[in-house]
Amino acid sequence: MASEDRKAFLLRIDAKLWAEIEALAGDELRSVNGQIEFLLRQAVQQRRRRRPDGDTGERKPDAG
Repeated sequence: MASEDRKAFLLRIDAKLWAEIEALAGDELRSVNGQIEFLLRQAVQQRRRRRPDGDTGERKPDAG
């Protein structure tokens, strides 16, 4: 059962990229799902650090 703070979604991914992620996951003793989440978190953190204005990139709700 999924936790309330987690979002499940379908991801289509190239077979070669899947194999690379699967190998990394094995090397780091993670599931493929855990490895994908880890890599996504790393990417988001790196992008946040590169923003000179401190903007987090979060979308603001539309006023209308």
